Amino acid sequence: MLKIEPLGPGHEREGFDCGSAELNDYLKKTARQHLEKGLSKTFVLVDDGKPERILGFLTLAVCEVQAQTLPPKLAKKYPRHVPAAKLARLAAAKDRQREGLGRLMMVHALQQAIRVGDSVGIVGFFVDAKNEDARRYYEQYGFMALPDNPLKLFLPLATLKQALV
Repeated sequence: MLKIEPLGPGHEREGFDCGSAELNDYLKKTARQHLEKGLSKTFVLVDDGKPERILGFLTLAVCEVQAQTLPPKLAKKYPRHVPAAKLARLAAAKDRQREGLGRLMMVHALQQAIRVGDSVGIVGFFVDAKNEDARRYYEQYGFMALPDNPLKLFLPLATLKQALV
């Protein structure tokens, strides 16, 4: 059975390969450091049958954004700087891509963003798409491109809550 859990010392990070050197290196060299320093939290997707093997991972962080970068109808509602959550990274193992693992991790990320919003208050959820294909992927979850950069995407918290009700 698949499950998502916080990255721990028992997870085999060295063997993970999603096809992106940047994402692989982050998981292998940086994710645990950021976790220990409180900079971000990385979750891993594993199978109960072999819980040490990482099938995918996602990293969440908090951020502050300038309201003026939001879509105009939203920007005017907020003060100059607003808190938000961010999907900093999302990757599935190369040999397990196209199996719906990304969707499982996205749902988890969206649920976590709602929890953060309910606990401390955020305006929404951000993600930086790596390319146009990634942008289209995130748009299927309701993310919208920011006016100043089509690869920076935003999902208002209210929209997120409606989608997951």
